[in-house]
Amino acid sequence: MVKVRPSPSLHYPDHPFHQFLRNAADRYGERVVLRFDDEQLTFRTLDARGTAFANALLRAGFEGGRVILASANRPEWLMALHGVSQAGGAAVLVNSSWKQAELRHAVELTRPAALVADGPMADVLDRCGASLPTLKVCLDDDPPPAWRPFWDVVAGAPGRRPPDLEGDLGRREVVLPFSSGTTGLPKAVRHSHRSLVAATTQRVSAYGISDADRLQFFMPLFTIYGVAVAGSVFASGATLRLFRRFDAETVLRNLEEERITVGFAAAPVAVALRDRPDLERYDLSALRYLMWGATPVVRDVAAEVTARSGIRWFVAYAATEVPIAANPIATPEAWRLDSPGMPLPDTEVRTADLTTGEPLPRGAEGELQVRSPAAMMGYLPEEATAEVVLPDGWVRTGDVGRVDEEGWLHLTDRAKEMMKVNGFAVAPAELESTLFRHPAVADCAVYGIPHRSKGEVPKAAVVRAPGATVTAEELQAFVAGELATYKHLAAVQFVDAIPRNAGGKVLRRVLREADPDARLPVG
Repeated sequence: MVKVRPSPSLHYPDHPFHQFLRNAADRYGERVVLRFDDEQLTFRTLDARGTAFANALLRAGFEGGRVILASANRPEWLMALHGVSQAGGAAVLVNSSWKQAELRHAVELTRPAALVADGPMADVLDRCGASLPTLKVCLDDDPPPAWRPFWDVVAGAPGRRPPDLEGDLGRREVVLPFSSGTTGLPKAVRHSHRSLVAATTQRVSAYGISDADRLQFFMPLFTIYGVAVAGSVFASGATLRLFRRFDAETVLRNLEEERITVGFAAAPVAVALRDRPDLERYDLSALRYLMWGATPVVRDVAAEVTARSGIRWFVAYAATEVPIAANPIATPEAWRLDSPGMPLPDTEVRTADLTTGEPLPRGAEGELQVRSPAAMMGYLPEEATAEVVLPDGWVRTGDVGRVDEEGWLHLTDRAKEMMKVNGFAVAPAELESTLFRHPAVADCAVYGIPHRSKGEVPKAAVVRAPGATVTAEELQAFVAGELATYKHLAAVQFVDAIPRNAGGKVLRRVLREADPDARLPVG
């Protein structure tokens, strides 16, 4: 067995988050940092445009506060984030697919002093029914009435960097992404400059990112995942190829042509790669790894993709509230698919009893709790914080798992999503991993429905692979041949798509709310 040494403590710079890009611009200047469509931006250009936006905000009377940033992936998103931070504000990162009610909730919860949005999101914000600030900037050139075009705003703005931020960086917000929203309305997660600098520093170290790396990213920037990837690029001097969305052929072609060294994925992406009949023809030899996050690893799918393409999977684990663990980057021969790794530097992980909350000994299964310099400040609404952030700094993840004697984490499922069938705990993730091994399954989600005698029973929503004609009974029989009786599927329904949040996590609540079987007990 390969010996894995504990991660050493890190040095965390005492500067604001935006200083990463400033430093990179000063050091790397005309090197390309961002590729998007046919556009290339250097470190100096990206920094300068973000700085101009900061000065434009200040010139327009912005005095700090929160700024809603509502847009799909594009370079201006990163410029706006850089500018808001330098101007002393905090970016509220909303999902670019949200509709009126969701945006109204975000506006009323965070009370922004300004709005930055692309054209489609600006239209939805105008119709959301909330009281909006007058300072509204549109990232597109043909904005709705009362919105100012981004490029008109930055034109002529001073290029000098605004003064350094004052005060405790541990108490100054910089980004507010939203929680998964698996239960109730999404909460805004408040990250300070200090927590985000710590998270970025940890990720650069844990993922082994350097200025020789070329990263590929197609997931949404508006998640903490997206912010962390961008921060890692700025802090390390790497290059980022950004896409609007995932497309298997485009991604594979880019991995080959641009000699990408680090990429990011989740279960649906891995399944899409597995289902490519031409996967073997791509030269992916430059790729050091694809990082698997957001969803549990489907080991059979991962192994097949590796066997056919040579892709290595680097498994990691994080929440919007705090980054947690990763495989040991310096010891690739020890990487595992059955564990998301070991705690990141300066990160403590323990388990607690699911009923009493009392800490448990090493090796015992319970709720995972984390203490880290990268942990969030808290939530909006503020009253939600006390339930998750304990007085001694431990953060409850809501995930169930254990830490073995060697320090490896093992995840079972979300505490609130565990099913109880005849008194036995059943993890949806285990059934989903089993279903993903069936070649006719393109995507799936499992959730509990009430049962008169058993309490709950598992039901699966399944997206068939293109051309597949598999029946519900065939999938039920497949699971029955793999798992214990109490884990067998009571029902399977076929759907066009699985509802997921921006980070790729299944929204089982949405499936349950739309399912008549979840309202009255069956059986």
